[in-house]
Amino acid sequence: MKFWQKPAQAIRNVFQYGSTPARTSIELFSTALNRDVRLDICTPPDYERNRNREYPLVLFNDGQDLPRMNFIPMLEELYTEKALPSLITVGIHAGRERLREYGTARQPDYKGRGDLAAAYARFVVDELMPYLSRHYRLAGTPEQQAIAGFSLGGLSAFDIAWANPDVFGVCGVFSGSFWWRWSEVRSEYPDADRIMHDIIYQTQQAPDARYWFQCGTLDETDDRNANGIIDSIDDTQDIISALRACGVHERAIRYLEIPGGRHEPHTWGMAMPDFLRWGLQ
Repeated sequence: MKFWQKPAQAIRNVFQYGSTPARTSIELFSTALNRDVRLDICTPPDYERNRNREYPLVLFNDGQDLPRMNFIPMLEELYTEKALPSLITVGIHAGRERLREYGTARQPDYKGRGDLAAAYARFVVDELMPYLSRHYRLAGTPEQQAIAGFSLGGLSAFDIAWANPDVFGVCGVFSGSFWWRWSEVRSEYPDADRIMHDIIYQTQQAPDARYWFQCGTLDETDDRNANGIIDSIDDTQDIISALRACGVHERAIRYLEIPGGRHEPHTWGMAMPDFLRWGLQ
């Protein structure tokens, strides 16, 4: 069992000196959201030693959940094993209006949720990224800049990456809320009206980017179309089909399904090394 799979109280720091990332927490005021946004910024062990080096970047929506995934011990082990290139990670804490700020920028869902998603996207692209570029040594190319998220934060990450391929060339979605829809479920067409699927199919030229997806077989029990496959897996597989139809190459897509995996940080922590290694290979 790897360290990131164990309960937090069982973790002990047994790593060699020099393998520990440095973590800083700050509050960044967002004009777009009119609030302070908490950020947990993690730089790699060699960041201060290699002053001329620039680093890949990974942003995480719902960054407040990263400690529950034993994220720092996981990075320490990967660095010790030389299984991961040095990188900078930023955990973006969700605010009190999470259900309004996460979603799809084009439109809210049928209940009005996600009405601030466009503002959140502006914060990420127009405020956070310039701030990080000024204060940290980023590689700066899209293929070395990733955005990821969990559940509804995963939908948000995908939406932002899809609309901004000049900023993010890699996207990671853990148990993504791709059920997000602009009308209630209709029994005759249960899979219709999913917003992100519609956005992809309406795109004439697919962005030049790479997409990583994870689902757990126990993410949920709902089976909207009664095909024997839970909705989270069905919706994700349909997203992948839409990407293929839109011209995204098979090499640019990875799908990880975890048997017995649940809609929770423990499962996402198990999947995290796969995403980081594949996304920043």
